[in-house]
Amino acid sequence: MAALLVTGGAGYVGSHTVRALAASDQHVVILDDLSEGHAVAAGDIEIVRADLAAPETAGKLDEIFARERFDAVLHFGAKAYVGESVTDPGKYYRNNVAGGLQLLSAMVRHEVPALIFSSTCATYGIPERVPIDEAHPQHPISPYGRTKLVFEWALKDFEQAHGIRHINLRYFNAAGAHESGELGEDHRPETHLIPLVCEVALGQRDKVSVFGDDYDTPDGTCIRDYVHVQDLAEAHVLALDYLRDSGASTSFNLGTGTGHSVLDVIETVKRVSGRDVAYEIAPRREGDPPRLVATSEKIRNELGWNPRFGSLERIVETAWAFKERFPDGYPRG
Repeated sequence: MAALLVTGGAGYVGSHTVRALAASDQHVVILDDLSEGHAVAAGDIEIVRADLAAPETAGKLDEIFARERFDAVLHFGAKAYVGESVTDPGKYYRNNVAGGLQLLSAMVRHEVPALIFSSTCATYGIPERVPIDEAHPQHPISPYGRTKLVFEWALKDFEQAHGIRHINLRYFNAAGAHESGELGEDHRPETHLIPLVCEVALGQRDKVSVFGDDYDTPDGTCIRDYVHVQDLAEAHVLALDYLRDSGASTSFNLGTGTGHSVLDVIETVKRVSGRDVAYEIAPRREGDPPRLVATSEKIRNELGWNPRFGSLERIVETAWAFKERFPDGYPRG
């Protein structure tokens, strides 16, 4: 039976994808250093604990690849804090680029033919047009976005040299939690808007900061395209089927095509939770585009992807249910 290696499979999107793969009886092995992921989120799936960028991990990868008959890798193992990437770019190039290259080199040695890459809309930078399609120029403005783009370039070169086919899945704003209430966002520190607003509603924070209210948008606050994490997981399953069916390398955007402002999110959390949410207007953050909205017609047309959690209300309902169940995040230990 063919197996799948999922790097970063104990993280937010990775754990939801592992859950979806396990539900379809796929044999999965996770590689994760657990610096940001959570073992409890992986359930009973095997976790090989390793830092993908560490030199000694090359030997560990050889052991795993020799033991299992992997026919594909799903690569979520990257650092993803934009602000941190600006202050510590070395960490991001080491993990997101050097670690990714070590993974690709192991795939070459063991003739693993396919990889699905957890990429990002941050590779586009400040949009020249909205909605953003896959042909939009890629001019990232942060080290995080640049490292993701560099790895996309590496995938092209490794395909030309070694035949590894790949799909880049460029997420817009991943959000929400598993409808079972068992999986959700537990970032430490938390930087994503929806869980931050939920924490204010729970009384864990006094208020949430709204960075700028003078943008050229209907209410003056930034607009983003929120896509539910289970819909992201489903896109990975479809991409895997596509590559196993000899599909050609390509890139797909993952978003709903509908944008919601920061104030929309606050009002939706208030409505779903039945609680008030205090906020303050803060200065704009450098590099924040007024609007980031995807067109995902390509993956809808080519792979039949159809998001089940299309409304902001439904996304927030799942996020709130997880936060109520695990107000302090996943249990420790």
